[in-house]
Amino acid sequence: MSDDRQYSSVEELVTSVPDLVEYFANNPSSPHARNRPSASPVPAEFTNWRDEQHAWRDKAVLFDQAHHMPELFLKGPDALKLLTYLGINSFANYQPGRAKQYIGCNHNGQVIGESVLHYLGDDSFELISGMQLQDWVAFNAETGGYDVTVRRDLQTAQNPGGPDGRTNFRFGMDGPNAEHVFKAVVEGEAPEIPFFRTARVRIAGVDVMALRHGMAGHKGVELSGAYADGPKVREALMKAGEQYGLTPAGRLAYFSSPSEGGWWAYPLPAGYTDPKLKAFREWLPGNSWAAKAQLSGSLRLPNIEDYYVTPWDIGVNRPMRFDHDFVGREALEKMVDQPHRTKVTLVWNREDVAAINASQGSADPYKKIEYPVASYGFPQADAVRDADGALVGMAGFCGYTANEDNMVSLAIVDAEHAAVGTEVTLVWGEPDGGSRKPQVERHRQFEIRATVAPAPYAEAVRRMKTEGIGKAV
Repeated sequence: MSDDRQYSSVEELVTSVPDLVEYFANNPSSPHARNRPSASPVPAEFTNWRDEQHAWRDKAVLFDQAHHMPELFLKGPDALKLLTYLGINSFANYQPGRAKQYIGCNHNGQVIGESVLHYLGDDSFELISGMQLQDWVAFNAETGGYDVTVRRDLQTAQNPGGPDGRTNFRFGMDGPNAEHVFKAVVEGEAPEIPFFRTARVRIAGVDVMALRHGMAGHKGVELSGAYADGPKVREALMKAGEQYGLTPAGRLAYFSSPSEGGWWAYPLPAGYTDPKLKAFREWLPGNSWAAKAQLSGSLRLPNIEDYYVTPWDIGVNRPMRFDHDFVGREALEKMVDQPHRTKVTLVWNREDVAAINASQGSADPYKKIEYPVASYGFPQADAVRDADGALVGMAGFCGYTANEDNMVSLAIVDAEHAAVGTEVTLVWGEPDGGSRKPQVERHRQFEIRATVAPAPYAEAVRRMKTEGIGKAV
């Protein structure tokens, strides 16, 4: 069970706690603002989350991403050398103006985390989101003898300066009309930006960096710049977007986007027990994100290592290249020809969802389904079983998509159960009536019938990835 002791480091935590699975399953606090809404100034909804979801499918949506994403800035002659050594990505043609989905693994080839990486120029780089990976990069920068400097910019909830302490504003714009809004708001002629490339533009009289990026299957764009300039840029976007149906979206819609986009956000970092990472755990403070993991759901595995994932498991193996020496390379090379689990979408049976909803208010209800994000931990881990009751996978994020009108989970399943149309069972709710997490009410479990579908679930996103807009880099 979780306790109230304050540990000085992650190493002290893992050596003091006899069962890390039970500890994290009962951890009362989560590090991410999604699980602590009061920590973010972004409202839950601007109108309602259903219309805000529809906006990225039918018109255009605007997300405020400035507050929940930590950032790390690297600068120095050894910055690229450090990033190359820690990342499974190729850096052969990397140059200023390009971005990457940057993935780091431990020595066993299991994922520590991922970030979006910007090459800013002049030996300068920016990592966005992915706190566990940012910690790993910062540790190696500070202890590995690299000629680099590190500057951290924590999410608003942990930032000493609060919202005004942030370096950048960050707006994400997506939907079929997003490109129209972008061209209308940019001063002068808007540049054509290839996927995961950046360009400098001017909006509302200020300098803005535009990243071609999309999570909904369209030519989306992520805009960032000096935090103080955020309000005037947002005002200009909303004014230019009036004729294109640009809709501001709140936290609920934003954090529900993996239901269609298929992104496996924040897997449990694979660093708790590897002897080679002991110095890293000693460096990681006891209030770090790794120390505040909040395992939730029905899956209770014997060891914390059983929750670790490989790049293949969560669909981030495409950027991996064995053209350089990096942490985990030897282990990953051995995995290439081995069977791999597959990331899929599980579509929940409507009758079973109705039965869970109907039980609310009874003396012994099933675990309540929150909408549109049903996940109640960080990370979510639900058991996926076959017709014989055998464990065949782990389900993570779960939520409702108004565009597809379904409750879904992202899941990692054995290859033989990954075919579209396969029937499986998802165990909903925690064992023994729940845990000590304050957001988990007393409940009983329910076995939900589910059908395997592709991940990403939205056809537009799958088309984007296969037709080149969203090629891995």
